[in-house]
Amino acid sequence: MEIGKIENRKSKIRVGIIFGGKSGEHEISLASAQSVARAIDKDKYDVVMIGITKEGKWLVGEDVLSYLAALSPTPLVAAEPTHDALAVRAPKAALELMPDGRVPSPLTLIDVAFPLVHGPFGEDGTLQGLLEMADIPYVGAGVTASAIGMDKVMMKTIFRAHDLPVVNWLMILRREWRAQPQAVIERIETVLGYPCFVKPASLGSSVGVSKARQRTELARALDVAAQYDRKLIVEWAVPHAREIECSVLGNDDPIASIPGEVIPRREFYDYVAKYASDSGTALVVPADVSPEVARTVQEMAIRAFRAIDACGMARVDFFLERDTHKLWISEINTIPGFTSVSMYPRMWQASGLGYTELIDRLIQLALERYQDTRASKIAYEP
Repeated sequence: MEIGKIENRKSKIRVGIIFGGKSGEHEISLASAQSVARAIDKDKYDVVMIGITKEGKWLVGEDVLSYLAALSPTPLVAAEPTHDALAVRAPKAALELMPDGRVPSPLTLIDVAFPLVHGPFGEDGTLQGLLEMADIPYVGAGVTASAIGMDKVMMKTIFRAHDLPVVNWLMILRREWRAQPQAVIERIETVLGYPCFVKPASLGSSVGVSKARQRTELARALDVAAQYDRKLIVEWAVPHAREIECSVLGNDDPIASIPGEVIPRREFYDYVAKYASDSGTALVVPADVSPEVARTVQEMAIRAFRAIDACGMARVDFFLERDTHKLWISEINTIPGFTSVSMYPRMWQASGLGYTELIDRLIQLALERYQDTRASKIAYEP
């Protein structure tokens, strides 16, 4: 499959929206996929909905979103990486479940993938690796950047190497915590003190994240985080922090959006604050910061994007100290929430780039990146 052929042919580009997945962010992914499918320019793109169940089974067809939303346990398709295509074959049992007139073709090919699988097995480089093997262009960061962006320990290590300000932190292994809890707590108290945040190293959407103010809360927080990951990260809590975010778009020459601010009613921006409709969380775009702070946020967001060699899109999150106005980078998200009201597209909307136009730009960036990658030799000829 050659990019030139895709761009010049009369038929529309076929976009495979991949969503769902096995992580704790499954439901969030469904919402992102639904929003993109509704808003994508139907005059330019044909959409193939490709869902992944919580058990890791792949589904395809118009009704995939409904099946996943209903938590259907039936494996409808199997996905195989093949040369120049991602082949999705529907078994007989799947065809029987599909409504008349909406049966997927036995073999569905896509020209470009739009991954909206948040968290492990989607945002961590594994899905990107499958698409690389299948030789399919895809929206967003590549294998390396995705893996780094998902692993908060590696992410902060890379940021620190690039002189980006990150708070003091410690990595704790689940095995270490369960074998020597007293020693782990004492080390955290000595190095970081209270309050501190405890997180699974490789999850998003604040799943498994807790704030600890004293020893009992710390022990409970470590137990909670250890349910989700073998590697935990404990971070110093920035005092009186404001939560500032910035969207980045591009490949080798990325640009940054107007910054926004998250103002949770709860003590911090946890899972409930992010996704409960009655949480009282306010998403303010643009953020009420000085022009100097806004410029610094944008500059640091682009530096963080480049530090992990990201491409396509990313949202970079910051902590801003109210008293000193010092900025700390919290993390980079390579597949941020992507509903029409999520912060990533909202910040671009405020910057003059609408939701449908943003989707189009991301697809074009994916094709551009693919073409650039294919220009590299894969065999040595002495």
